[in-house]
Amino acid sequence: MTDPAPGTPAPRNARRERLVGLFVLGVALVLLVSTPTWFASDQSGVAIAQLVVAALVAGVGAWLVRRAGRG
Repeated sequence: MTDPAPGTPAPRNARRERLVGLFVLGVALVLLVSTPTWFASDQSGVAIAQLVVAALVAGVGAWLVRRAGRG
């Protein structure tokens, strides 16, 4: 496999993007499922922050999966 010429964009690997996107969605799911633990231990601030992070991570994962599907 040869390197692309300098200045040209690297080719996208849709399969890799899809796998990374699914992995990131899995991380978001784990964050979401573990959130009730923080609420149960009276640490609502941590739980809310974790929900926000889970939503952001899920958004990135969904974007990667959709982007891979278009390629």
